Amino acid sequence: MLIDSHCHLDFPDFAADLDGVLARARNANVGLMLSIGTRLDKFAGVLAVAERYPDVYCTVGIHPHEADDAVDVDAAKLLSFCDHPKVVGIGETGLDYYYDHSDREAQKRCFLAHIQAARISGLPLVIHTRDADEDTAEILQAEMEKGPFKALLHCFTSGQKLAELAVGLGMMVSFSGILTFKNATAVQATAAALPLESILVETDAPYLAPVPKRGKTNEPSYVSFTADYLAKLRGIGAAELQAATTENFLRFFSKVPRQAVGAQLAA
Repeated sequence: MLIDSHCHLDFPDFAADLDGVLARARNANVGLMLSIGTRLDKFAGVLAVAERYPDVYCTVGIHPHEADDAVDVDAAKLLSFCDHPKVVGIGETGLDYYYDHSDREAQKRCFLAHIQAARISGLPLVIHTRDADEDTAEILQAEMEKGPFKALLHCFTSGQKLAELAVGLGMMVSFSGILTFKNATAVQATAAALPLESILVETDAPYLAPVPKRGKTNEPSYVSFTADYLAKLRGIGAAELQAATTENFLRFFSKVPRQAVGAQLAA
Protein backbone atom coordinates (compact mmCIF):
# COMPACT_ATOMS: atom_id res chain seq x y z
CA MET A 1 0.00 0.00 0.00
CA LEU A 2 1.16 3.51 -0.84
CA ILE A 3 0.40 7.00 0.45
CA ASP A 4 0.61 10.10 -1.74
CA SER A 5 2.03 12.47 0.86
CA HIS A 6 1.59 15.65 -1.22
CA CYS A 7 -1.00 16.51 -3.87
CA HIS A 8 -3.40 19.34 -4.68
CA LEU A 9 -6.80 17.77 -5.17
CA ASP A 10 -8.64 21.09 -4.94
CA PHE A 11 -6.93 22.45 -8.06
CA PRO A 12 -9.07 23.06 -11.17
CA ASP A 13 -7.16 20.36 -13.06
CA PHE A 14 -9.18 17.71 -11.19
CA ALA A 15 -12.57 19.39 -10.93
CA ALA A 16 -14.16 17.58 -13.87
CA ASP A 17 -13.15 14.07 -12.80
CA LEU A 18 -12.25 14.04 -9.12
CA ASP A 19 -14.17 10.82 -8.45
CA GLY A 20 -12.25 9.19 -11.29
CA VAL A 21 -8.93 10.46 -9.97
CA LEU A 22 -9.66 8.97 -6.56
CA ALA A 23 -10.86 5.68 -8.07
CA ARG A 24 -7.68 5.34 -10.13
CA ALA A 25 -5.59 6.03 -7.04
CA ARG A 26 -7.34 3.26 -5.13
CA ASN A 27 -6.89 0.89 -8.07
CA ALA A 28 -3.17 1.66 -7.91
CA ASN A 29 -3.12 0.62 -4.22
CA VAL A 30 -2.90 4.17 -2.89
CA GLY A 31 -4.44 3.97 0.55
CA LEU A 32 -4.46 7.66 1.45
CA MET A 33 -3.79 11.08 -0.07
CA LEU A 34 -2.71 14.29 1.63
CA SER A 35 -4.05 17.38 -0.13
CA ILE A 36 -1.97 20.48 0.57
CA GLY A 37 -3.09 24.02 1.31
CA THR A 38 -1.45 26.92 -0.55
CA ARG A 39 -3.66 29.94 0.28
CA LEU A 40 -5.93 30.62 3.23
CA ASP A 41 -8.58 32.22 1.02
CA LYS A 42 -8.82 28.93 -0.88
CA PHE A 43 -8.56 26.61 2.11
CA ALA A 44 -12.32 26.01 2.19
CA GLY A 45 -11.95 24.16 -1.11
CA VAL A 46 -9.06 22.06 0.21
CA LEU A 47 -11.06 21.11 3.30
CA ALA A 48 -14.19 20.36 1.27
CA VAL A 49 -12.33 17.69 -0.71
CA ALA A 50 -10.94 16.16 2.48
CA GLU A 51 -14.39 16.09 4.05
CA ARG A 52 -15.89 14.51 0.95
CA TYR A 53 -13.51 11.55 0.75
CA PRO A 54 -12.58 9.33 3.72
CA ASP A 55 -9.11 8.60 2.28
CA VAL A 56 -8.15 12.27 1.84
CA TYR A 57 -6.65 14.44 4.59
CA CYS A 58 -5.25 17.94 4.27
CA THR A 59 -2.92 20.65 5.51
CA VAL A 60 -3.44 24.39 5.95
CA GLY A 61 -0.84 26.87 4.82
CA ILE A 62 0.48 29.53 2.48
CA HIS A 63 2.86 28.71 -0.37
CA PRO A 64 5.90 31.02 -0.58
CA HIS A 65 4.62 32.25 -3.95
CA GLU A 66 1.63 33.71 -2.08
CA ALA A 67 3.55 35.34 0.79
CA ASP A 68 3.08 38.89 -0.51
CA ASP A 69 -0.67 38.46 -0.04
CA ALA A 70 -0.29 37.11 3.50
CA VAL A 71 1.43 39.94 5.37
CA ASP A 72 -1.07 39.79 8.24
CA VAL A 73 -0.99 36.03 8.73
CA ASP A 74 0.43 34.81 12.02
CA ALA A 75 0.57 31.53 13.90
CA ALA A 76 -2.77 32.18 15.58
CA LYS A 77 -4.53 32.45 12.23
CA LEU A 78 -3.06 29.17 11.06
CA LEU A 79 -3.85 27.47 14.35
CA SER A 80 -7.50 28.48 14.07
CA PHE A 81 -7.95 25.80 11.39
CA CYS A 82 -6.08 23.00 13.15
CA ASP A 83 -8.78 21.55 15.40
CA HIS A 84 -10.60 20.02 12.43
CA PRO A 85 -9.99 16.25 12.39
CA LYS A 86 -9.06 16.28 8.71
CA VAL A 87 -6.34 18.95 9.13
CA VAL A 88 -3.18 17.00 9.93
CA GLY A 89 -0.33 19.35 8.98
CA ILE A 90 0.85 22.94 8.49
CA GLY A 91 1.94 24.22 5.08
CA GLU A 92 3.13 24.18 2.51
CA THR A 93 5.43 27.04 3.34
CA GLY A 94 9.07 27.91 2.83
CA LEU A 95 11.32 29.79 0.45
CA ASP A 96 11.33 29.89 -3.34
CA TYR A 97 14.15 31.99 -4.78
CA TYR A 98 13.85 30.42 -8.24
CA TYR A 99 10.69 32.28 -9.21
CA ASP A 100 10.73 35.01 -6.54
CA HIS A 101 6.98 35.51 -6.98
CA SER A 102 6.95 37.07 -3.50
CA ASP A 103 9.42 39.30 -1.70
CA ARG A 104 12.06 37.22 0.06
CA GLU A 105 11.57 38.93 3.40
CA ALA A 106 7.82 38.31 3.12
CA GLN A 107 8.55 34.65 2.43
CA LYS A 108 10.74 34.44 5.52
CA ARG A 109 8.12 36.09 7.76
CA CYS A 110 5.45 33.72 6.49
CA PHE A 111 7.76 30.72 6.94
CA LEU A 112 8.45 31.69 10.55
CA ALA A 113 4.73 32.03 11.31
CA HIS A 114 4.18 28.50 9.99
CA ILE A 115 7.06 27.15 12.07
CA GLN A 116 5.57 28.70 15.18
CA ALA A 117 2.18 27.17 14.38
CA ALA A 118 3.78 23.76 13.88
CA ARG A 119 5.66 24.05 17.15
CA ILE A 120 2.54 25.03 19.10
CA SER A 121 0.18 22.53 17.50
CA GLY A 122 2.57 19.60 17.23
CA LEU A 123 1.44 19.11 13.63
CA PRO A 124 4.10 18.46 10.98
CA LEU A 125 5.35 21.32 8.82
CA VAL A 126 5.45 20.81 5.03
CA ILE A 127 8.32 22.82 3.53
CA HIS A 128 8.79 23.97 -0.05
CA THR A 129 12.33 25.14 -0.78
CA ARG A 130 13.86 25.94 -4.16
CA ASP A 131 17.20 27.63 -4.82
CA ALA A 132 17.21 28.70 -1.16
CA ASP A 133 19.29 26.04 0.57
CA GLU A 134 21.40 28.38 2.71
CA ASP A 135 18.54 30.47 4.06
CA THR A 136 16.36 27.40 4.59
CA ALA A 137 19.11 25.65 6.53
CA GLU A 138 19.82 28.75 8.63
CA ILE A 139 16.15 29.19 9.54
CA LEU A 140 15.62 25.52 10.35
CA GLN A 141 18.67 25.33 12.58
CA ALA A 142 17.88 28.54 14.43
CA GLU A 143 14.22 27.73 14.93
CA MET A 144 14.87 24.18 16.08
CA GLU A 145 17.12 25.60 18.80
CA LYS A 146 14.18 27.71 20.04
CA GLY A 147 11.97 24.65 20.41
CA PRO A 148 11.45 21.41 18.48
CA PHE A 149 8.91 20.96 15.69
CA LYS A 150 8.21 18.26 13.11
CA ALA A 151 8.97 19.09 9.49
CA LEU A 152 9.57 17.62 6.07
CA LEU A 153 11.20 18.87 2.90
CA HIS A 154 8.71 18.06 0.15
CA CYS A 155 9.44 17.46 -3.56
CA PHE A 156 13.13 17.41 -2.76
CA THR A 157 15.44 18.96 -5.38
CA SER A 158 18.00 20.67 -3.15
CA GLY A 159 21.57 19.67 -2.36
CA GLN A 160 22.43 16.61 -0.32
CA LYS A 161 23.86 18.85 2.41
CA LEU A 162 20.40 20.26 3.14
CA ALA A 163 18.87 16.78 3.13
CA GLU A 164 21.44 15.53 5.61
CA LEU A 165 20.91 18.57 7.81
CA ALA A 166 17.16 17.98 7.78
CA VAL A 167 17.51 14.31 8.69
CA GLY A 168 19.96 15.27 11.43
CA LEU A 169 17.26 17.54 12.84
CA GLY A 170 14.78 14.65 12.81
CA MET A 171 12.97 15.77 9.68
CA MET A 172 11.63 13.81 6.73
CA VAL A 173 12.45 14.17 3.03
CA SER A 174 9.87 13.46 0.32
CA PHE A 175 10.56 12.60 -3.31
CA SER A 176 8.30 13.31 -6.27
CA GLY A 177 8.25 12.26 -9.92
CA ILE A 178 11.33 14.43 -10.47
CA LEU A 179 13.25 11.46 -9.06
CA THR A 180 12.51 9.51 -12.26
CA PHE A 181 13.76 12.22 -14.63
CA LYS A 182 16.90 11.36 -16.59
CA ASN A 183 18.77 14.51 -15.56
CA ALA A 184 17.93 14.24 -11.85
CA THR A 185 21.14 12.42 -10.96
CA ALA A 186 21.87 14.53 -7.86
CA VAL A 187 18.38 13.95 -6.49
CA GLN A 188 18.71 10.25 -7.21
CA ALA A 189 22.00 10.10 -5.32
CA THR A 190 20.39 11.78 -2.31
CA ALA A 191 17.40 9.43 -2.40
CA ALA A 192 19.71 6.43 -2.47
CA ALA A 193 21.81 7.68 0.45
CA LEU A 194 19.26 8.84 3.03
CA PRO A 195 18.01 6.50 5.76
CA LEU A 196 14.90 4.66 4.62
CA GLU A 197 13.06 5.68 7.80
CA SER A 198 13.39 9.34 6.76
CA ILE A 199 11.79 9.07 3.30
CA LEU A 200 8.30 9.70 1.91
CA VAL A 201 6.94 9.61 -1.65
CA GLU A 202 4.55 12.04 -3.30
CA THR A 203 3.18 13.24 -6.61
CA ASP A 204 2.77 17.02 -6.13
CA ALA A 205 -0.15 16.44 -8.51
CA PRO A 206 -1.18 17.94 -10.86
CA TYR A 207 2.48 18.78 -11.47
CA LEU A 208 5.63 16.77 -12.21
CA ALA A 209 4.25 13.50 -13.55
CA PRO A 210 6.89 10.77 -13.32
CA VAL A 211 8.31 8.75 -16.18
CA PRO A 212 6.54 7.10 -18.05
CA LYS A 213 3.69 9.63 -17.60
CA ARG A 214 5.86 12.73 -17.96
CA GLY A 215 4.05 15.53 -19.78
CA LYS A 216 0.62 14.38 -18.62
CA THR A 217 -1.45 15.82 -15.78
CA ASN A 218 -0.08 14.14 -12.69
CA GLU A 219 -2.46 12.39 -10.29
CA PRO A 220 -2.11 10.34 -7.08
CA SER A 221 -2.18 6.97 -8.84
CA TYR A 222 1.15 7.85 -10.44
CA VAL A 223 2.94 7.80 -7.09
CA SER A 224 3.47 4.10 -7.76
CA PHE A 225 5.93 4.90 -10.56
CA THR A 226 8.03 7.06 -8.25
CA ALA A 227 7.91 4.45 -5.50
CA ASP A 228 8.96 1.64 -7.85
CA TYR A 229 11.83 3.75 -9.16
CA LEU A 230 12.95 4.57 -5.63
CA ALA A 231 12.86 0.91 -4.63
CA LYS A 232 15.08 -0.06 -7.57
CA LEU A 233 17.41 2.85 -6.84
CA ARG A 234 17.86 1.61 -3.27
CA GLY A 235 18.08 -2.05 -4.26
CA ILE A 236 15.04 -3.20 -2.31
CA GLY A 237 11.71 -4.72 -3.25
CA ALA A 238 8.68 -2.61 -4.08
CA ALA A 239 6.72 -4.11 -1.16
CA GLU A 240 9.46 -3.15 1.31
CA LEU A 241 9.55 0.41 0.00
CA GLN A 242 5.77 0.71 0.17
CA ALA A 243 5.62 -0.63 3.72
CA ALA A 244 8.43 1.65 4.88
CA THR A 245 7.09 4.86 3.38
CA THR A 246 3.58 4.15 4.61
CA GLU A 247 4.85 3.53 8.14
CA ASN A 248 6.99 6.67 7.92
CA PHE A 249 3.95 8.73 6.92
CA LEU A 250 1.80 7.38 9.75
CA ARG A 251 4.54 7.94 12.31
CA PHE A 252 5.10 11.48 11.06
CA PHE A 253 1.49 12.55 10.40
CA SER A 254 0.35 10.93 13.61
CA LYS A 255 -3.01 12.73 13.66
CA VAL A 256 -4.13 10.51 10.76
CA PRO A 257 -5.92 7.47 12.24
CA ARG A 258 -4.07 4.33 11.22
CA GLN A 259 -7.35 2.59 10.50
CA ALA A 260 -8.13 5.23 7.85
CA VAL A 261 -5.26 4.10 5.63
CA GLY A 262 -6.44 1.51 3.15
CA ALA A 263 -10.01 1.45 4.44
CA GLN A 264 -11.35 2.40 1.00
CA LEU A 265 -9.25 -0.29 -0.65
CA ALA A 266 -10.87 -2.90 1.56
CA ALA A 267 -14.40 -1.51 1.12
